[in-house]
Amino acid sequence: MAQLFHPSFNSIGRVVVFGSAIMLAGLGSALALIYRSYYVTGSHLAYVQPVPFSHQHHAGELGIDCRYCHTSVETAAFAGIPSTEICMNCHQQIWVGSPVLAPVRDSYRTGDSIPWQRVHKLPGFTYFDHSIHVAKGVGCVECHGQVDKMPLTWQTRSLLMEWCVDCHRHPTDRLRPADQVFSMTWQVQEEMDPETSRPHSRASLGRQLTQEYGIRDATVLTSCSMCHR
Repeated sequence: MAQLFHPSFNSIGRVVVFGSAIMLAGLGSALALIYRSYYVTGSHLAYVQPVPFSHQHHAGELGIDCRYCHTSVETAAFAGIPSTEICMNCHQQIWVGSPVLAPVRDSYRTGDSIPWQRVHKLPGFTYFDHSIHVAKGVGCVECHGQVDKMPLTWQTRSLLMEWCVDCHRHPTDRLRPADQVFSMTWQVQEEMDPETSRPHSRASLGRQLTQEYGIRDATVLTSCSMCHR
């Protein structure tokens, strides 16, 4: 019986099959990298703002508490964008005639809000509440990074679902005492274990705070309805 295909087709077939598998795996890896890239997540990108506000100067050098500007962070889902009146509490007396602050003075005079560009954005189908995270001992730096070192504000975390879920699976690694939530410089070594009179480890302090705050287990924290309601 005559052979329909040349023997070389066996090699060609193998190349096509294995080559297609490698190409699909490579394509999947490339898409995963793009999905996590700065271009998609928007992290590490500083937005151009109508006023070049510096957290490094205000929170770092001057030591202004986060809550002075973000007034609703302890009581509401939204941390709050500072009103022009808050800015003018200081800038009616400091840098009064600075051209950089002209948009602030114009806003104060006209009552029109300053059109700040939002840096940290979550999809509309995602529910996030600042107040519950603050109440459970999650520090600002866990999500926003060292803002006290940012001359311009940028997003330091990916804010992807996998990042949120990882935190909900292992909350003990992110917890701190309630009076240190807004600190930019707190380190776990500063907290002493009253039983041993030695510094806490991150794990031991996290376990202790998990019980104190009444944080539920990962099964509850990672349920879909926790963030998608």
